[in-house]
Amino acid sequence: MMIIMKPNATPQQVENVITHIKAAGLSVHLSQGVETTIIGAIGETHNIPTERFEVLDGVQEVQRITKPYKLASRQFHPENSVFPLDGFTVGGEEIAIIAGPCSVEGRTQIIETAHAVKEAGACALRGGVFKPRTSPYSFQGLGEEGLEYLAEAREQTGLPIVVEIMSQTQLDLMVRYVDVLQIGARNMQNFNLLRAVGETRTPVLLKRGLSATIEELLMSAEYVLSGGNKQVMLCERGIRTFETATRNTTDINAIPVLKSLTHLPVILDPSHATGHADYVAAIARAAIAAGADGLIVEVHPDPANAASDGKQSLKPEAFANMVKQVGQIAQIMERRLAVVHGAYTPHGWA
Repeated sequence: MMIIMKPNATPQQVENVITHIKAAGLSVHLSQGVETTIIGAIGETHNIPTERFEVLDGVQEVQRITKPYKLASRQFHPENSVFPLDGFTVGGEEIAIIAGPCSVEGRTQIIETAHAVKEAGACALRGGVFKPRTSPYSFQGLGEEGLEYLAEAREQTGLPIVVEIMSQTQLDLMVRYVDVLQIGARNMQNFNLLRAVGETRTPVLLKRGLSATIEELLMSAEYVLSGGNKQVMLCERGIRTFETATRNTTDINAIPVLKSLTHLPVILDPSHATGHADYVAAIARAAIAAGADGLIVEVHPDPANAASDGKQSLKPEAFANMVKQVGQIAQIMERRLAVVHGAYTPHGWA
């Protein structure tokens, strides 16, 4: 349930409510806005009467949260979640563009790509080092060596890095290197992994499963949020349908639906959604027009010889044109493309 405090509620009154929530065997999630403080009482609340909290000093109103995803619900957190991501913000007026190759194949490749996407307008660099491939005989990634190359690319360009994590056993290694942990579509309901990243304070990019419903995506986000990690981005990357003309079917509807149901930022992946470089820019434009908070796009200097997903990867020149187009749409939507401010050093951000 959701306990809304009076505008003039004192810190002592807030703390008293929290004490009563814990005494009821519930977990506490505090959301303090400019004018309103909302305290979430999360757990089995259906047998707990609202009057138990309504009588406490400083309480204005108690509401039951009707959605199964409590913390991700806009009912619990009416305003958009906006959080910093190493030089820019996600979820506000800025639109984040994350770009890079499907796989880190070597030092020269990732550093060359990092400089190219930064020059074109990207604000973060993506690159896979542990690759979840359909075939066990396909390229599986460079592992920690790839992370070292990504870290070097970040030092040279200032771009924070977004990397997919496959297992909770990789977590200690990944948090030493990466700025955003990506949960891939195949791991969207890997609940042990979701719990593990929820215990970190590293931002998470959570991709929708191949056949997952929007509610299932939000319930997966709930696992991360319930661990205390509030920096979660949702990613629509296309779903599996009967259509075979494209790799997946872009659920463009998901963007406004998610924006109405949740306060979390929504990112779209036009590369996996289409599976074909020729269609990426069109879907990217549509995503921004539909209200997406960002894009994650695959870019490779030589797609024909890419180790993975070359067919859907843009060349740097095509990516630069796409950024110009989505930037124009962003202006129409009274938003702007995010730009990394400052420079990354081994000791942090300047």
